[in-house]
Amino acid sequence: EIEKATKEQDVKYKTKESTGLDQTVAETSSDRSGVQAELDAVLEYLRKIEEQCVAKAESHAERKARFEAELAGLKQALQILESETAFVQRSAKKQLRGLREHHA
Repeated sequence: EIEKATKEQDVKYKTKESTGLDQTVAETSSDRSGVQAELDAVLEYLRKIEEQCVAKAESHAERKARFEAELAGLKQALQILESETAFVQRSAKKQLRGLREHHA
């Protein structure tokens, strides 16, 4: 009888311990899932930041296209400035001629 009672007590203890371990495993698995989801989000954010921050070598074609676009813009600006300068000079000459005629 003592042996039977001891074995029953062992079974109760082992069952309780097993239940506790099962609960710990479930909690740990849940925690791991949450941490993994957080890690995945952080890694995705890091990937996006690296894309924005890490300097990438520009290809020859890209550099050439950017240079040609900049050059075209500068030529257009020069044309505008030259036409405005010519207009201002013509207006100034007309005003000066008008002043000379009044003084004469």
